[in-house]
Amino acid sequence: MPLFSGRRRPHLAPALDDDGLGRIVNSLQEVPRSGLIGMRDLHMARISDLLRQGDTDWDRRAHRLAVLAEATADSDLPDTWCAREPRSVDALLLRAWVQWVRARRSGDLTGAEAIVRDCYQASERRPNDPTPWVIVLGVQRLQRRSRPAVMAAWRQVSARDRVHREAHLQMLGHLSPGEGGSRIQVLEFVDHVRSVTPPNAPTAALDLTAAVQHYHSVLRKGGVETLLASNVWRQLPAVDALDRAAAHWLKPGFLSHAAALADLNLLAYALVVAGRRGDAAAVFPELRGRVTSWPWENSGAPVDVFSHEMSRSAR
Repeated sequence: MPLFSGRRRPHLAPALDDDGLGRIVNSLQEVPRSGLIGMRDLHMARISDLLRQGDTDWDRRAHRLAVLAEATADSDLPDTWCAREPRSVDALLLRAWVQWVRARRSGDLTGAEAIVRDCYQASERRPNDPTPWVIVLGVQRLQRRSRPAVMAAWRQVSARDRVHREAHLQMLGHLSPGEGGSRIQVLEFVDHVRSVTPPNAPTAALDLTAAVQHYHSVLRKGGVETLLASNVWRQLPAVDALDRAAAHWLKPGFLSHAAALADLNLLAYALVVAGRRGDAAAVFPELRGRVTSWPWENSGAPVDVFSHEMSRSAR
């Protein structure tokens, strides 16, 4: 039987299983047809409508803004939307997130203060929304701000959403050895989060994310270290994280947050590199060919690596 019979071929799916978001992202990538006017207006209207849906579902909102920011980062759409609707919190936050994406890509932080001003303005207009503070946290991380400054933004997010996935990932990066933290600080943070959050919260993959990031950091050292990188998956923190995820995440309805499929991609990857292909074989069908760039891109073209590892795990 053909490998992909009865299911879609693997493909990059930044929107994951958010069909409404996926349709907008696809439309943003289309080349405007001759004679068709008002496409920018149509895009803005669709984005505005999408972000209004369930606008207090902070987890879903952050996922949608993150994907839309990546999809519009090379366009003037966010600036145009802000100019036309200067009172729109959603327009402000999309512009701020886009500028954050651009700063991450280029390393140019000259616009950092403008990003923070947009976030402060958005927070004044919608005080209960953690999203502005997530962006502030990310910008401060790029600026390598002091621990007290970063913690102040972290507290603002936590006061509004104590299980915010993106905020936790930003803190994980801030505490990493590559940014002036340490492996001990990372493990302490992960242990603390596990002790105070439900196992199926949007932060469910924090410990596994830390393990994969540690694995990648060892690989980047090269030489003998690369040959010993697999030892990461024999260490207790990584073993525990994999065991918990493999035992629970595939249970029906266990993971229900917006980026659940991204976390399942992470699980499939971690099981593969840990040599647990039998366990990985149970995860791949749940993804139905929807691939995330990270962490597969660490080993090559994400879709190609995903397809290769799915085929090997199915044997």
